Amino acid sequence: MKTSCYDCHSNNTFYPWYSNIQPLKWWLSDHVNSGKRHLNFDEFNSYSQEEKLKKLDEIIETVKDGEMPLTSYTAIHQKAKLSLSDRFEVKKWVNETKREVK
Repeated sequence: MKTSCYDCHSNNTFYPWYSNIQPLKWWLSDHVNSGKRHLNFDEFNSYSQEEKLKKLDEIIETVKDGEMPLTSYTAIHQKAKLSLSDRFEVKKWVNETKREVK
């Protein structure tokens, strides 16, 4: 999850060298800020129980549907692509986390 999700969904974003070039800087910043607004793993524990469960369901749905990670991200970050095994592990983690949240 760190390889595939954390650049856009945590406070630990690694910005590559090309992030200093406009208009890429604006585009990347917009994507990262949008990602953090939808889900920020570093702030997950501050979410209400209901919000945590909703976010966890959304993780499963977006990964299952291939919406995440974004194709624009995986085109440059090949290691971020999720294999079937990775998708299974994400689902397993989500289900374990949902049990803990409940």
